[in-house]
Amino acid sequence: MAYQIDDLTYVMTRLRNPETGCPWDLKHDFASILPHTLEEAYEVADAIERQDWPHLEEELGDLLFQVIFYGQMGDEKGVFNLHSIIDRLVAKLIRRHPHVFPDGSIHSEREPGKDPDEAWINQRWEEIKAEEQLLKLQQQSQKQPLQLLDEVPGTLPAITRAYKLQKKASSVGFDWPEKSPGVIGKIQEELDEVIAEVEAGNNELLEKEIGDLLFAVVNLARHHKINPDTALRGTNQRFQQRFAYVEQAAQEAGGFEYLSLEEMDAAWQSAKAALNASQDNT
Repeated sequence: MAYQIDDLTYVMTRLRNPETGCPWDLKHDFASILPHTLEEAYEVADAIERQDWPHLEEELGDLLFQVIFYGQMGDEKGVFNLHSIIDRLVAKLIRRHPHVFPDGSIHSEREPGKDPDEAWINQRWEEIKAEEQLLKLQQQSQKQPLQLLDEVPGTLPAITRAYKLQKKASSVGFDWPEKSPGVIGKIQEELDEVIAEVEAGNNELLEKEIGDLLFAVVNLARHHKINPDTALRGTNQRFQQRFAYVEQAAQEAGGFEYLSLEEMDAAWQSAKAALNASQDNT
């Protein structure tokens, strides 16, 4: 018989048992387990991009274990548990999908064949999220009021956070126009400022200007509905594949020290041509 979710939660309680549990699992708290959660999420993404389905199954299990881990630690602190996590998630999914659960109950269904308009779905999605945000603000009335961008976690990877900050600001109309000079003009402006600081030799200001340039490029991706993190991961993968050709050429030459930059570039260009041809044939 295959193990079920209840078996997983039982294993978690055994691992966190103060007397008979695992020392590694017992020493962790929310802060210390966070890097492992991020690592597992990226390993899931890597398996998906490589279409390694057996490995993806394993990595999804590891990611699920992270949620179970947080649920157990929350239960130990008396702040939440796995059941309350699931309850809150299911309630939110039902609330945000009135086109699937029309009367707000889990078993309600719309009449088959009456598909809702996509524009209406998107509008209701934003309205419901706005209502949820208003409720959060009301609940924060005795605390420091939340500002619009406070919803974007500061722990996100920088490119992902830039994307989400821009998207959130855009929701209230603070955005660059899509057409020229707009976003493209802003990228050119930031690039000119980067070049100026390179020529001036001021690394402190150069760091700032490179950050501004990256932020503007993320903005371009967002305007074209491209996830910049996905785009960069794709570039990383292509770089790794192409560099393998360069490394092979170096091995044939006896090592990188026997390969000139021009020869490395030739191997790189050969890699581009070969990989592009293989993609065209798939």
